[in-house]
Amino acid sequence: MPLVPFEEIAYLFSEFKHTAFRLETRRGYATDRQGTRFQAFMRGTDPQPEPDHPWNVNVLEKTAAGARFSRVRIIDEPPTDGQRFLMATAAGNVAAGEDIRVLPRAEAVRLALPGYDFWLFDSRTLVRMHIDDTDTTVGVELVEDPAQVLAACRARDAAWPLAVPTAEVWAQVRSSV
Repeated sequence: MPLVPFEEIAYLFSEFKHTAFRLETRRGYATDRQGTRFQAFMRGTDPQPEPDHPWNVNVLEKTAAGARFSRVRIIDEPPTDGQRFLMATAAGNVAAGEDIRVLPRAEAVRLALPGYDFWLFDSRTLVRMHIDDTDTTVGVELVEDPAQVLAACRARDAAWPLAVPTAEVWAQVRSSV
């Protein structure tokens, strides 16, 4: 399948009916590192929630209507700066209604989880993220092949029960710094 810009699949976040699940496998993301919140975080400033951010507004609206947003973030031990930043910012997403959990990379390897990021909508539409060596998303692939979608569902179902709520892990990470 050809790669398309992320913007071309953005409609899926408002049009899905029941579930939107994300698997995050990267040690960091270029978009985070380029942002002022990340730079402030690296200087010791805790990121403040952004309830009016369009992402959080959409999550709040969709979850109020009965839909579910969830994600599993694979983290290293110890977490990278990028992973620590994502844990620090998760509280705002969680407040909007998203369930974000983390899974140690060693456990992800044991489970043979995919080595790429994806979104899975309603357990039938897979959006595979293509991210280069600089952690920049270069495009996404919209996949409706039943075998690939089933593999993503199995990865989600294997990871989810072993993943721990982000707030629990973040509290441990913060206390050890």
